[in-house]
Amino acid sequence: MDFLDLLIKFLSQPDQILSKLIEKYDSWIYAILFFLVFAETGLIVMSFLMPFLPGDALIFAIGMIAARGELDIVIVVPLLIFAALLGDNLNYYVGKRFGTFILNSEKTFIIRKSHILRAQQFFDKHGKNSIIMARFIPVVRTIVPFLSGATNVPYKTFLKFSFFGAFLWVAAISLLGYFLGQIDYVKEHLEKFIILIIIVANIPLIKQFLPRKKVKNE
Repeated sequence: MDFLDLLIKFLSQPDQILSKLIEKYDSWIYAILFFLVFAETGLIVMSFLMPFLPGDALIFAIGMIAARGELDIVIVVPLLIFAALLGDNLNYYVGKRFGTFILNSEKTFIIRKSHILRAQQFFDKHGKNSIIMARFIPVVRTIVPFLSGATNVPYKTFLKFSFFGAFLWVAAISLLGYFLGQIDYVKEHLEKFIILIIIVANIPLIKQFLPRKKVKNE
């Protein structure tokens, strides 16, 4: 099964995929989930290789699985908050160390320039609040910490906003999955809820790609 097939199957049956992983890897599943969240927020190359990793859908499904008792919600929520925070910090320091070189390069095999430009527009528009808001937007969530380091956002400021964003992202979505996962209707139409989450999460990114009306000078 290639990555695309696995992604499609995850979108339609995320609870079953996670249950099989838990059955196969037992308590090691916590390490696997930690790495997945860390990679999506900390490895900027992921924005080039796999720009639409289902981070929001994954965390929602984790909450649902925890509601069934297959994962411990008390363990998984703080663990994934730490993973997201650690990923942000790695990305910040990569941006601080290599940001100027990468941003000034005409071509790079690490990040798509189009992704950088879109994230830059988002960053410029929302300022430091983008560190929190980006958590809920694929691609942007990976690049904004990098831009924070590259543009010398003070580390204490970045850390404060990053922690708040990580807490909101993981806790809100996982607990939403935890409580909704106990409702029969949600369990029966899970794929629709997952697709809805992905669409809602991508709306800000889609809007960035829509053509903008030019303002006529009178």
